[in-house]
Amino acid sequence: MLNSISNLKQSILISLIGVLAHVESFAADGAALPERQQRIVPIAAHTASGNLAGLDIALRKGLDAGLTVVEIREVLEQMYAYAGFPRSLNGIGTLMKVLEDRKVHGITDAQGEEPKPFPLEESSLELGTANQTQLLGAPSSGAFIEFSPAIDYYLKAHLFGDIFSRATLNFKDREVATVAALAAMEGVVPQLKAHFNIAMNVGLTEADFIHLIAVLETEVSSEAADTAREALADVLAQKYSAKGIRVIPGDAKAAVDGPAEYFTGKVKVDDPFGKNPPSLVAGATVHFDAGARTAWHAHTMGQTLVVTEGTGLVQQWGEAAQVMKSGTTVWIPPHTKHWHGATADSKMTHVAILEDPDGHATEWMELVSDEQYEAAWRTGLR
Repeated sequence: MLNSISNLKQSILISLIGVLAHVESFAADGAALPERQQRIVPIAAHTASGNLAGLDIALRKGLDAGLTVVEIREVLEQMYAYAGFPRSLNGIGTLMKVLEDRKVHGITDAQGEEPKPFPLEESSLELGTANQTQLLGAPSSGAFIEFSPAIDYYLKAHLFGDIFSRATLNFKDREVATVAALAAMEGVVPQLKAHFNIAMNVGLTEADFIHLIAVLETEVSSEAADTAREALADVLAQKYSAKGIRVIPGDAKAAVDGPAEYFTGKVKVDDPFGKNPPSLVAGATVHFDAGARTAWHAHTMGQTLVVTEGTGLVQQWGEAAQVMKSGTTVWIPPHTKHWHGATADSKMTHVAILEDPDGHATEWMELVSDEQYEAAWRTGLR
């Protein structure tokens, strides 16, 4: 079992490294971390590691991106619970210097809304216990609670009560900050793994983590990115190994109509499969009535088609159409503009398989016109 988890971790690591090569494309499409959370990453990491020169740059970028003074101050204040008062105070001092310098140069930064008072009817311990349970997904447990009840109290009442109850930052913001900070520190990998799990509990996704690691790589250090990548691979390996083999009946997944903006004619998309991380492979069985076809499109990682029934056509932009028959396998290279569908006198079914690391592996373009289709059919059947 340990060997299988180790092998799975290595597979996940390879997948994460591969996905990072494509992170700019899905970030540009608006996926993964929003800009404000991207800016939190280096602010938290540089504060936790004590890199004040890097923090100065990160603070200016964060302010330029629209983070308010109060939001940034909240990140810096949270850091004392993870990196200690000295690092937190140094961070606050750096922010004060940056704000004064920007003011001298005529830049007025948005102050933001101050945190609201806590509900009077609840104590910090009560608030923190509820917050901790939500973050962990269950009440806290562990031998440390009995061995060190003071630490358990500080975690509940102070960290998750006094700090996490302040509404200036939401739980996702705070976990982005915490993961970034722990990745930049030495000797805290167990806590980093724990907070990857907590971050998933509050709604951060694997795509978010991949983007966070990419920001660490480019704006903090390769060491911090490697630490985060290794820890995430371990967390995911444990998560996926616990699932075991899953058998999904074919009738459990209803077929859907191919959207009119992506298909012409009657098309059914059936039996979708994947992704099952760490695998990046996804796909579906697609049924085309006679004359039905996709729009022009391209895939960032390429695509394989396996025709299982009927006769169809596939055409690359600027090239003649080619015929596909039952049993045909077609490979479409990355970033190749093309379309595929049934011939005018035959239905066609194919299985489409592609690697989809980020949910944006297909770029849809214009529909195939009737004139383009008729010309392709004539030339393809010669």
